[in-house]
Amino acid sequence: MAATIRDITRMTGLSLATVSKYLNGGNVLPKNRALIEEAIETLHYEVNEVARGLATNRTRTIGILTHRLDNIFASTIITEIEDILRKRDYGTIVCGCRGDEKLEAEALRFLLGKRVDGIIAIPTSSSSAYLEPALDREIPVVLIDRSFGDRELDCVLVDNEKASYQAVRLLMDYGHTRIGMIGGRSSTYTAKKRLDGYYQAHRDALLAVHQDYIEQGPMLGTEFGYQAMKRLLALEEPPTAVFLSNYEITLGGIIALNEKGVRFPDDISIIGFDNIMISQVVKPKLWMVSQPMHEIARKAAELMLARLSGEKTEAGTKIVLETEMFEGESIKKL
Repeated sequence: MAATIRDITRMTGLSLATVSKYLNGGNVLPKNRALIEEAIETLHYEVNEVARGLATNRTRTIGILTHRLDNIFASTIITEIEDILRKRDYGTIVCGCRGDEKLEAEALRFLLGKRVDGIIAIPTSSSSAYLEPALDREIPVVLIDRSFGDRELDCVLVDNEKASYQAVRLLMDYGHTRIGMIGGRSSTYTAKKRLDGYYQAHRDALLAVHQDYIEQGPMLGTEFGYQAMKRLLALEEPPTAVFLSNYEITLGGIIALNEKGVRFPDDISIIGFDNIMISQVVKPKLWMVSQPMHEIARKAAELMLARLSGEKTEAGTKIVLETEMFEGESIKKL
């Protein structure tokens, strides 16, 4: 016969109210928590999540929306978030939106139908409109890697403008003045910020920007980076250095260089973005801008848990983290 909550109270000597509070996610004294958890393990007690959800209006489930599931940035962060939430007895439902705003809105409605307690999103959309159904129900929302101009929402970002600025200034410090950049479309928050950093670096160095050296397109998948690099190489006066502003673009750009037989840093200098592992695989070793993915995940999970526990009250908390530059051998000093 399955163990009941009353079996736990008899074994621990605690009141029914205390045990019920723990099972429903409330805070109890550490010594009482230890007693209850020991009894749960001994009795093989299984929480009826459906019943608990109906009683508390909580399902202890967090919905995660992401632009792509096969993106290394997103997959790394989602895996870390799941690990953190699992330790706090929260499950997750992950929905990939394939970079499609319509699918993103549909996925949000699906998650709300599952009565999730909160939404963590790496958005595809350029506005917060698709989140209205969740916000109307006062369901906590935490954004990752995006911030919307039309509404203040909790978000965890990196300083994309500074990251790009430092990469471009590094190339300038090595003597480069013809510097290309392959990035996402300006309608995407992160792509716009990285392009802003590129422009600011040129302004501060009193260097003119060559518009032909700027390639903008989809940041997901390697094809754009591949084709954009080939276009830069085909210019009558190609750039001497290129900043590749995300992982997929970096990978596509390297494939194009290899295919064309263009060597770095001898023929062209390169700085990549995001994944340190590729800098270890590609030879010569790439200079890389690295995002603190595990820290991003931890901050997002903590922000969501704080909202769910009622600890966080101020609206629109923005956490901005720093990137790190990893030294390589892919830049030639002119």
